[in-house]
Amino acid sequence: MSAFLTVTLIVVSVLLVTVIILQPGKSNGLSGAISGGAEQLFGKQKARGLELYLHRATIVLSIIFFAILIALGFFIK
Repeated sequence: MSAFLTVTLIVVSVLLVTVIILQPGKSNGLSGAISGGAEQLFGKQKARGLELYLHRATIVLSIIFFAILIALGFFIK
């Protein structure tokens, strides 16, 4: 069980870092490069939807991350 939780923790960690990097910052970060001209093509609504999705994904992944850490702490002892 410990090995499964460790592998799952690594996968969730990589996903969490990826989602955080994709979120726009003050300078419109990497997410502006990925969405490209979506804002011009589809309007601000679509670009805003991507930001909302990334924000929710960050919250869900962080909750999963901490839950796995707590479970792993119980199994290692």
